[in-house]
Amino acid sequence: MTTSNQALKQWVSDVAALTRPQSIVWCDGSDQEYDDLIKQMVSDGTLKPLNDETHPDCYLHLSDPQDVARVEHLTFICTVNQQDAGDNNHWMAVNEAKQKMNALYDGCMEGRTMYVIPYCMGPVDSPYSRCGVEITDSPYVVINMNLMTRMGADALARIERDDTFVRGLHSTGELDPERRYIMHFPEELSIMSFGSGYGGNALLGKKCHALRIASWQARQEGWLAEHMLILGLESPTGETHYIAAAFPSACGKTNLAMLIPPEKFKDWKIWTLGDDIAWLHLDAEGQMRAINPEAGYFGVVPGTNEKTNRNAYDMIQRNTIFTNVGQTEDQQPWWEGKKDGTPVMDWKGQPMAGDGGPAAHPNSRFTVSATQNKAYSSLAEAPQGVPISAIVFGGRRRELAPLVYQAKSWEHGVLIGAGVASETTAAATGEVGVVRRDPMAMKPFCGYNFADYWSHWLSFSGRSDKLPKIFHVNWFRQDQDGNFLWPGFGENLRVLQWITQRCDNKVSARETAIGYLPNDDDLDIDDLQIDPQVWQSLLSVDREQWRQELDEFGQYLDSFGDRLPGELRHQHQQVRAALD
Repeated sequence: MTTSNQALKQWVSDVAALTRPQSIVWCDGSDQEYDDLIKQMVSDGTLKPLNDETHPDCYLHLSDPQDVARVEHLTFICTVNQQDAGDNNHWMAVNEAKQKMNALYDGCMEGRTMYVIPYCMGPVDSPYSRCGVEITDSPYVVINMNLMTRMGADALARIERDDTFVRGLHSTGELDPERRYIMHFPEELSIMSFGSGYGGNALLGKKCHALRIASWQARQEGWLAEHMLILGLESPTGETHYIAAAFPSACGKTNLAMLIPPEKFKDWKIWTLGDDIAWLHLDAEGQMRAINPEAGYFGVVPGTNEKTNRNAYDMIQRNTIFTNVGQTEDQQPWWEGKKDGTPVMDWKGQPMAGDGGPAAHPNSRFTVSATQNKAYSSLAEAPQGVPISAIVFGGRRRELAPLVYQAKSWEHGVLIGAGVASETTAAATGEVGVVRRDPMAMKPFCGYNFADYWSHWLSFSGRSDKLPKIFHVNWFRQDQDGNFLWPGFGENLRVLQWITQRCDNKVSARETAIGYLPNDDDLDIDDLQIDPQVWQSLLSVDREQWRQELDEFGQYLDSFGDRLPGELRHQHQQVRAALD
């Protein structure tokens, strides 16, 4: 396979001249190619087959122990003007970054195969999709991109039609943490990654393209690229709603995306359209529609079991690539939170030590095709996407945020999204358990200045009168002893029911300084036997806590200086005044 696109042909030729690979392979995305690469990686020890009786066609990859997560401090946005990248990003000058990367790439693929991966983010025939080409020397990247994107001949055909694509160049290098960078050049739609084989650093279609570069593209072209799940709900009476929801790491995003209704709601139908990224466009009538640019899941494994996420647990029993999990004696994958089996090998490939160290790395992953999810919907391939009724923001707050509340307007909803804060997790390097601000859950992923990003969000109010309603949820309120007040998991459907009823103007709400909250009896919780005082606490607004939160948030907004949109400042002042 090769291409008729001269720009692509020339770029591949230039990269080959720089990196000097032993051979070049154009990937066609076929099953045969996937199977051949699996065999090659098993034979050289890069992959280990798992128990074929319990986990057919499942494989284990163990990465370098110093290469197990995204490296935000080594991830740069490279623009001509530093302020375009904003203080929310690490910045490097374009020429300096290219010089640094080209020196690293010089001869880096000698003795290796260079793979050329044409891919499409989103359904290949959707006007909302965008294409890219990743060049890599990692067969692990190729098989993961096969599961995560629409990759190969069809994508290449679209690139040749559209004559535009995001360029992503990746090499694992020597996996030296001192020689590791992930550079983004949004003004020219390109990515350079060196020195890491880990998912988000190496699978360039994921966070690099689908969020950092796409968020820049989206602002130029008038849409939104967001760190959001897409969920479909159908009530027993046949009403269907689609919800897009943004949550920072470890806030139940995947669990919500694959929600299974509780017994009382067993007549509801739930579809998972996406678990991580949503691209949102206005159609000709002003309706916001969403596509999931991805075709698979690259999920955190620890904590996944039949109780926490039955659909995710079931779908990773076959045709799955596991990264950095432990193993049982009979070669089954094992991770913390898995209810059965005993690990004998840890994620470093070492016998389990008696020091209590984890069998699976806290950020260990599974890669699997979305079609294996029982809640998969063929609408994930719909070129026009799905109409979004509600946008939901969430964070992990022990106090402060009530179970659910609704924004008073689109502009107020942008303020709520900008105010998202949560606790850090193993998915990002750094201390675990520290509360950090993560606007729209895009802190590590917005490819430009947050102030400009919020201006772009605010601009939608002048473009449509059919925008989704905006909500905030918090499943994680706790009492003084650290016990969760809300049961969570499938029971979250009760909150989503209220959200959809609000979208259809079927229930009222009580107005507070921070937004509209459910009336005491508006949520269907009679069978949950929640103590009335606990319920009161779940829906309470502590004015003193909120005043402190708004003051701290105001200081954060001030840090964006004159670039901060005046409307966001106005919304902040309105809420702060209402709290007095």
